[in-house]
Amino acid sequence: MRVSAGVGLALSLLVAGCAGGDRRADRPDPPDRRTIDSAEIRQCLADLRAAEVRFQPLPDRAFGGGCFAFGSVKLLDIGTPTTNLTAMTCPLAKTFAAWVRHGVRPAARIHFGTELARIETFGSYSCRNVNGAAAGRRSEHASANAVDVAVFVLADGRRIPVKGGWRSDDPQVRAFLRAIHGSACKRFRTILSPDYNRLHDDHFHFDMGRGPFCR
Repeated sequence: MRVSAGVGLALSLLVAGCAGGDRRADRPDPPDRRTIDSAEIRQCLADLRAAEVRFQPLPDRAFGGGCFAFGSVKLLDIGTPTTNLTAMTCPLAKTFAAWVRHGVRPAARIHFGTELARIETFGSYSCRNVNGAAAGRRSEHASANAVDVAVFVLADGRRIPVKGGWRSDDPQVRAFLRAIHGSACKRFRTILSPDYNRLHDDHFHFDMGRGPFCR
């Protein structure tokens, strides 16, 4: 089961996400110094391999305008097909894969009696500001350090979207989404749900930046 078509797509999406930015292949130091060859990222890559996660390390890239992807990977196979993932910092990728394996899959079995077939996301890297504002602080997405998760598809064909599901009349759906949200709050640094604001009515936002903050 593959998450995406390949590394070429990942790199093209990285560039497209910050059109007009610096596309040089140089590797300036990121603010936190976590380059792909840093000791912390090397250990993270080893942890992904130990967890039998298939991935492709990506070159450190600066795109200009405060947008960059350092110490990042392209997830290829986490055991559950997942859409729209491009660059993710290794710590985010490691945490996301563990959340799916130990949080979402078991919750699907417990609450629906079936397996998780697919996760649909709105993506990871994107050169933009917080909440998509025209000005202000860069989002964690702009450093490949966030992912937005929208829909969970079960093996029996049922779709469990965050939009509508979070406040669904179906207690089973609500219990599932709150269970996996609670699991995420134990793993990621920042977790935003529809309870946070209207901009998150249709997805969970997870990142490894500031926090801990769970709403």
